[in-house]
Amino acid sequence: MRMNGVSALWMSAAFALSAAVGNFPQMLMAQEMTRRADFKPAMDYVSASAKADEILAKLSVEEKIEMIGGHDFFFVKGFPQYGIPQLYLSDATAGVHIRRELSNQLGKSVAFPAPIALAATWNPNLAERAATAIGQECRAGGIAVLLGPGMNIYRISQCGRNFEYFGEDPFLASRMIEKFVTGVQSTGTIATLKHFLCNNTDYKRRRSNSVVDDRTLHEIYLPAFRAGVDAGAMAVMTSYNQVNGEWAGQSKYVIDTLLRKDLGFKWLVMTDWWSTYDPGKLIKSGQDLDMPGSPRVGDPQFEKLGDVYVRTNAKRLLAEGKVTEREIDLMVKDILSTEIAMGLLDRPVKDDKFLANFPEHEAAALQLAMEGTVLLRNERNILPITERHAKKILLTGSYVARVPAGGGSSRVEGYDNLTMLDALTEEFGGALDYLPDPSEDDIRNAGVVIVGIGTDDSEGWDRPFALPEKTNRMLLRYSNLNPNVVVVVNSGGGVGMDAWNERVAGIVYAWYPGQEGNRALAEILSGKVSPSGKLPITIEKKFADSPGHSYLPKGEELYTGPKSDIDPSIPVYDISYDEGIFVGYRWYDSKEIEPLYHFGFGLSYTSFDLNSLSFSKASLMSGDTLGIEITIENTGRMSGAEVVQVYVGEKNPTLPRPPMELKGFTKVSLQPGEAKKVSLKIPVDSFSFWDSQKHAWNLNSGDYNIHIGTASHDIRFSKTVHVEG
Repeated sequence: MRMNGVSALWMSAAFALSAAVGNFPQMLMAQEMTRRADFKPAMDYVSASAKADEILAKLSVEEKIEMIGGHDFFFVKGFPQYGIPQLYLSDATAGVHIRRELSNQLGKSVAFPAPIALAATWNPNLAERAATAIGQECRAGGIAVLLGPGMNIYRISQCGRNFEYFGEDPFLASRMIEKFVTGVQSTGTIATLKHFLCNNTDYKRRRSNSVVDDRTLHEIYLPAFRAGVDAGAMAVMTSYNQVNGEWAGQSKYVIDTLLRKDLGFKWLVMTDWWSTYDPGKLIKSGQDLDMPGSPRVGDPQFEKLGDVYVRTNAKRLLAEGKVTEREIDLMVKDILSTEIAMGLLDRPVKDDKFLANFPEHEAAALQLAMEGTVLLRNERNILPITERHAKKILLTGSYVARVPAGGGSSRVEGYDNLTMLDALTEEFGGALDYLPDPSEDDIRNAGVVIVGIGTDDSEGWDRPFALPEKTNRMLLRYSNLNPNVVVVVNSGGGVGMDAWNERVAGIVYAWYPGQEGNRALAEILSGKVSPSGKLPITIEKKFADSPGHSYLPKGEELYTGPKSDIDPSIPVYDISYDEGIFVGYRWYDSKEIEPLYHFGFGLSYTSFDLNSLSFSKASLMSGDTLGIEITIENTGRMSGAEVVQVYVGEKNPTLPRPPMELKGFTKVSLQPGEAKKVSLKIPVDSFSFWDSQKHAWNLNSGDYNIHIGTASHDIRFSKTVHVEG
């Protein structure tokens, strides 16, 4: 496809934008974060548990065993004679995954931007809005349980499932997750927190052992799960990997100690699909539901796995005295209690009325993409594109003519999917010239060159941080020929850009944008909307700079495409979390390693000033809350949004601690010249660290530095408060 000429209509709009920049109405801007309300099910735990006991008394042993293993891969067994419905479970976090091989599926579902793009909005209210839409589509499709949100911490940039998660910081992830949970479950759909725990790579994921200490678990990898549990999540899915030597899905330490005792979770726990190997351990672990409950017929790898399923082994284990009926009863009771509390025995799951809400869901997906797109580089104010570039906008690259998305169970098809090519054509008309393989003259003569690059991340394998050399050479060539190269990156995490970062004029991180995302990109590139996304990750210069970079077994390399790891004869390899709590920006700050792009960073088309800082107290006690007030002003000529970020660091810690950790943020939208006073409340107990000896949080007395800025490296104010612990 080749388009020539300049659209008079677009030219007119571009000149108008240039003449009145800042007066263009800002679309779908963020609002300040509101206080979350935890989800309350239709029936409380005590009442639901009592009703479950009544039903449990009617079930035979055989019927109980049928309930604790999945059926037909995606269902929980129902018993209509007892009023127990069969329940359908479906993925994912970025929308509803439609399984075309099954009957009675949704005709369509909205493809939202990837969860990592949602984290890049730094807007928990938007997390709730998107999750509510997804929950409504679950109800329209008869889906009782959404197998999301995915929420494992971004430990390494190569993890193939980073796009499904919410970034590297436990505080940011927690604020997103709690809103996501309340959004999904407000619709009557069960949200599932996954994958519990420390599932931070997809390289031979079933054969990895995460070796991690108690403090690191509680400070880095558990907080988002705690936030989800506290917000009222009704289900948790365990992970494929081992945690300190035992498979997570059958580990009493992981499920009974960490999840049920430490986090206080009471409801349904399920395994990930084909992730356990000992049905006796599973029954005793605190696990409730073995998914999918049976092998995949005709797949030879399952012959090597053998018969490891609860439904086919429980009766034998009972007869041998290796498990008790009481232990099986507890599993069934958790399943029933969850179903009862959510009202699933009293109403149909499917509700067609939500089909009418799809236009609102599309609007939510568009807003998410607008707020999650991150502008990383904008030399000479190359963006937004105005009449300066009207002689020709050259569009090229391998990610231009398709809508990129992460692969695996979380893949959402979407509908009316808009490619970058289609969206930019709509926005710029004849000014846009699309050339898959431009000549040197094409590149030289363009007013601006937009290049779409990316990665194809997926469940089942990790992908290299480094981009293909072919891509790097292409970008260096283009930038040598034209100073106005803008790179649009579609990926599920950080990629290696150091080779050409300083050579191009602009870099836009658009993640996996969903069906509406390229429309958002077009309006950002044209200047209708000022970008407001902030990185939820740190992007390193080279992978060797990062924590956990040496995780691959010696002598092994990354692979692409599904690779059988279900064979128990494949050796288990250890992943040692030697960096401990120093993950992401904590690592780079403590090691004084300069990354390519810092956590919390993102440019705007306007400018913001922070001033008039005040604290409610100079000295605090345990249990107090530090009130922070600061004025933020839009000092530029265009409406936009900024994220005020609060970091805390103990001045003289008694054990190693990061120089600073995120403990508060708020996103504020402002018109040109507008100023707002914003208030943040930081509980002083959030300054605590996990004391592994006491197995409890500990707050040291002493001085703490409070840093306030707009990115982890862009600190505008630092002030000290004293704490009496």
